[in-house]
Amino acid sequence: MKQTWRWFGPNDAITLSQVRQAGAEGIVSALHHLPNGTVWPVDEIQALKRMIEAAGLDWDVVESIPVHEDIKTGAPGWQRYADAWAQSLRNLGACGIRTVCYNFMPVLDWTRTNLSYPLPNGAHCLRFDAVDFALFDIEILGRKDAINDHPAEIVAQIDARSKAMSDADRQALTDTILAGLPGAEESYTLDQFRTHLARYDSIDAAQLRQNLAAFLRHVLPAAEEAGIVLAIHPDDPPRPLFGLPRVVSTANDMQFIAGISDSHSNGFTFCTGSYGVRADNDLPAMLRAHGERVHFLHLRATRREADGLSFHEADHLDGDVDMVEIVRAALEIQKARGITLPFRPDHGHKLLDDHHRPGGAPGYPAIGRLRGLAEVRGVIHAVKRHL
Repeated sequence: MKQTWRWFGPNDAITLSQVRQAGAEGIVSALHHLPNGTVWPVDEIQALKRMIEAAGLDWDVVESIPVHEDIKTGAPGWQRYADAWAQSLRNLGACGIRTVCYNFMPVLDWTRTNLSYPLPNGAHCLRFDAVDFALFDIEILGRKDAINDHPAEIVAQIDARSKAMSDADRQALTDTILAGLPGAEESYTLDQFRTHLARYDSIDAAQLRQNLAAFLRHVLPAAEEAGIVLAIHPDDPPRPLFGLPRVVSTANDMQFIAGISDSHSNGFTFCTGSYGVRADNDLPAMLRAHGERVHFLHLRATRREADGLSFHEADHLDGDVDMVEIVRAALEIQKARGITLPFRPDHGHKLLDDHHRPGGAPGYPAIGRLRGLAEVRGVIHAVKRHL
């Protein structure tokens, strides 16, 4: 398994030299400065690739080429954005980059309600609080019929939570949900967000699945031509939000996506933290079932909380993910396929000097990920001894 590290480009607070010191061999990155829906030029791809290679690292995975909202909604003319996406694949292939992670989450990318939740040991982590989320949806956003989308026991706690919140707390919650987290390509005001939600009023999960299928059938020939494998990332969290459908959340979803095309380029990013939020997902079984088309791994652990909906980022070897069994399955898949799977430590706790590092991206601290990478590296070495 190849150790990689997500790096957000030259403006990342963590340098490529520091990434190498953490033990990573490869980089996961993207042309984050380019607008959604545009073609990635060869010269810009090559410039970033040269920068990475000059630091003694490889650019192993693109994460991500954003999928335009017109593609997700199937709006008239969506094909022009898919054509741009496909041309970006060809350009990446011409530069020797072979793996592209992407997602198909409507409107919002990954979602949390707290970006710096304090843990008992003094570390901070990302958290999704179901009561805060319902409060935002029902009271702050004011979405019609939102109350029906949240369990009664969660709704019953909103009034007390609301009374305890200051205006600054409400604004912080709004900013956390709508301002865009690392890797997200959009951020919204409340009114903009309402407008985007309205575009999905007539789109259910079945229709979103069909839109995903249409997109993949459109771009897979270009991926095959370029020698690129596509690796779809699961929904985060893996359930509907704001009445929006989610279609990359379960074993059944993976089966549907695999059935869209038997092309090897039609594959998966297996994110243990995202899939692990659902208690009904058997992660080792899902990984093994689709091992032939898992092209990239995000290794992290989440801890489900008492209400069954809230969760927070746990230590990489803790939480509700059996990391040892995941690594065992990944190593078995590698051996059977005769390949090396890239993986990265996903998210991480703010530890030690992470608390004081300026400009760090939420969820992507230096020391917290270094610890996670080292822990997973240790598991890999131990499991390999017994295979």
